[in-house]
Amino acid sequence: MTEREMLILMLCLVSAISIGAIIVAVMAMARYKGLYHRYDAFMRGRDAESLEDFILRQHEDIEELKEAKLQDREAMRVMNRNIRASIQKFGVVHYDAFEGMGGKMSFALALLDYTNSGMIINCMHSREGCFIYIKNVEAGSTYTPLGAEEKEALERALGYIKD
Repeated sequence: MTEREMLILMLCLVSAISIGAIIVAVMAMARYKGLYHRYDAFMRGRDAESLEDFILRQHEDIEELKEAKLQDREAMRVMNRNIRASIQKFGVVHYDAFEGMGGKMSFALALLDYTNSGMIINCMHSREGCFIYIKNVEAGSTYTPLGAEEKEALERALGYIKD
């Protein structure tokens, strides 16, 4: 091979390498342009808003949710206290206070809260009228003696007697 042929061969090789480099550069630029457009769209957002504004809004929303969570917790505590203080258990016994005079119109009603405190209402019906008595209950027991019907109503409220 002559010097001239060798020079032509080298020129062809350099030309092929240059063309390959140009092709690779064009492909890299096209890829860069696509990535740049995606990055630009991401940074601007859908409504031309910046990513920083979006993050700040998300942070504000999270802070509002934390505050709402604290308020909800406090409201649940208040409701829990109110529920414990409300009447949750009851027992009723119907009876005839005066043999043959009322047809089981009398009743004893025990109303208790979560701590088994409350009252027993005894309503005795007769021809002359209706007599109502209330006895306090503390932790499932009373300081005053109970009649048989009142005791049964209290036991029903406490769950000792099932219907």
